Parts: sequence; C-alpha cells; structure tokens
Amino acid sequence: MTAQVHHCDICIVGNGAVGKAAALGFAQAGLRVAVLGRSAALTPVSPGWDVRVFALNHVAHKLLSSLKAWDALDMQRVAPVTEMQVKGGNAATDGQLGFDAYGARTEELAWIVEDRNLNHALDTAMKFAQNLNLVVGQAKQMFWHADSVEVLLEDGSSIQSSLIIGADGSQSWVRGQCDIGLDYRSYGQKGVVTNFECEKPHHGVAHQWFVEELGIIALLPLPGNRVSLVWSAPDALAATLLSEPLSQLAARLEAYCLSTLGHLTPVLPEEIKVFPLTLMRPHSMIAERVALIGDAAHVVHPLAGHGMNLGFGDVASLLELVKTREDHRDCGDARVLERYRRARKEDVLMMQLTTDGLARLFGSNLAPIRVARNLGLNLLNRLPVIKGKLISHAMGNR
Repeated sequence: MTAQVHHCDICIVGNGAVGKAAALGFAQAGLRVAVLGRSAALTPVSPGWDVRVFALNHVAHKLLSSLKAWDALDMQRVAPVTEMQVKGGNAATDGQLGFDAYGARTEELAWIVEDRNLNHALDTAMKFAQNLNLVVGQAKQMFWHADSVEVLLEDGSSIQSSLIIGADGSQSWVRGQCDIGLDYRSYGQKGVVTNFECEKPHHGVAHQWFVEELGIIALLPLPGNRVSLVWSAPDALAATLLSEPLSQLAARLEAYCLSTLGHLTPVLPEEIKVFPLTLMRPHSMIAERVALIGDAAHVVHPLAGHGMNLGFGDVASLLELVKTREDHRDCGDARVLERYRRARKEDVLMMQLTTDGLARLFGSNLAPIRVARNLGLNLLNRLPVIKGKLISHAMGNR
C-alpha cells in the first residue's frame, strides 16, 4: 500500500490551546491547515473546577474573539479581574502596589479562564472551520525540500506543507529537529495549584504576595466566592504542601488573606497539581520554513501570568504577517518568518527580563535589597503615569 501524504499550506505540530488558536486563524484565512496531534479526542466538559487556569489579557481576548472562540466559552465559568493587589510580604511595613480597571480606563484588567473551558471552546470553534484537517499520529522525522517541508510519521504517512509551526510545548520536537539551541535555567521552584471557597466575596481582586523564603503566592478570582491558588514555592516547600491535607494549606494561606477573603475551604472534589518552574530561551523562534509559538518558543516564570498570553501574541503576529505577505511569497517564505522574529522579539524579551528579574529580586533575603524593593513598590504605587504604562503593557496594549 502507498503511504498517505497530506498536502497543506501550514502544518501545526501540537494541539494545545495555542496550536488550536493558530489552526483556527489560518483556516479562517482560507489556508489549508493540518494539525498533528496524538489524539482526536475533544476536551471533556466537567462540572468540577479545573485547578489549571490562565489570566488572559486583552490581546488574548481580541484574538479569541476574532476566531469566534471567545463566544464559545462558558461565561458562567469566566471571572473578570478588576483589580490587582501586589504586596512585598505580609507585614505592615512591606511595600504595596495596586492596579485597578478604572485607573486603566477599561472594564477588566484580565479574565481568569480554566484550561478545560478554553480548550473546549477552541474545539467547538474548530468543528466549524473549513480547510482544517486533524491528523492523529506521532512525528518521526522532518525533511526539507526546495519549496516545502515534510513531516514523516511513525505509521509511514507524511504531511507536506509550506510552513511548519511548532506548537508542541517546552520539550518541542520541532525545535529539536531544527537544531535550535536553548538556554535553560531551573528556578528551584514548583507551581502548586488548587482551588478554594472563600468566606468573603473577592470582588474580582487578584492578590499576590512576594515572600522571600516561601516564594510567590497568588490568589486569583473565580466565579462565585472561589479563588484559584498559584503558589510558586521552593522545591522543598512544594513537597511539604503536597504532603499536607488541603485544610492545612488553607490555614497557611489565611495568614495572608484572612482579613480580605476570610476563611478558606477546599473546593470539592479536592484536587492539587504541581509543575516545575523554569526559564527557557530558545536561540531562535524561526528556522527554514519553521516558526515556533507558545512554550516551544519561550517559557517564563508564571508570576505575571503571561505565558499563555505570550503564546496568543505569537499567533496573532504570525497570522497577521502571513495574511499580509506579498503575493509572490508563500507561507514559509524566509522574509515572512524574519518579520515574525522581529515582531515578537521585543515583547518576548521584555517579558523574560521582567519575570526573571522580579523572581530574582523578590527571592533575595538580603536586608538592603528587601528595604529597597519595599520602598520601590511604595514609590511606584504613587506614580500614576508609570503605573499606567505598566498595566497597559500587561494588558497587551503597546
């Protein structure tokens, strides 16, 4: 039998949320798209609350709205963030910095969306997309031809396209096939995530505490009187948190949030997850007829909650540049990819430097640094122009 060859304009390797958004965008632009994934199963709907959530900014909102995926979200499970309170610790003398939607001249700073809700909405939108083919299989090797690139699968079939988009996560197979180098550093921390019911209403406020020996604690608003915990904890502490009952974890958190949120109760059924925190900087986001997006292109510390937003920013930029390319250039033309690299360089580098710098700054126990950063937070809180620029950038506005 002759092995099957799938011909398309764009092949997307990886079917996470960023890959699905890219597939939708290019298919809706009239291009033939193949998505290579290991399963064709749709994201299941569950009445329980997902412990993995994302703080989507206005760039993500605009992209998902244009793809008709935002309207497919279950909005009863989406919580708008109208204010953010950042504290340098839990003492009265520690620095504080606050942002609010009113000061940013918007109704929401961000939206907290569950992973399952987001992926289910994208799956729903993909059902109606033309020119979109889901290929189930395992990639084996890549071959470059004069005007195309080919992905050979384990079953002998292949996908031939003008452009390969690597959306296959931090351990990207596509990136490895292109021999793109990587700078990697572990933060010695793990992200601990779970959900709680809170005694008092959160009023759409996201809270974040930087505590030297304990890491970074964030409580994000969920619909109703619920909050999502994202604790960037040192490895040893993360192991302790996982070994304790969630009621004990709630008691730890109440030392910081009792006055604002009241007592915390684990959301049933109880669930807790953990993932390692790293900084990953590939030496390039492009190669010959290849573009990397999402975690395949960059992994940052989650303290600002912008990992997914960076990925959606990649999609929006690449989609625009491919759609507006000159008629004589195909999707994988070197000039088009170079424009993508330049377009994303500033945003990605700024987010990498900001998150890495803050993680280092607030991880130091040195007394002079602790005093300086508390003074800096308090000073910044009194400078509305600079605060406005910071929140505007966080929302995705240039």
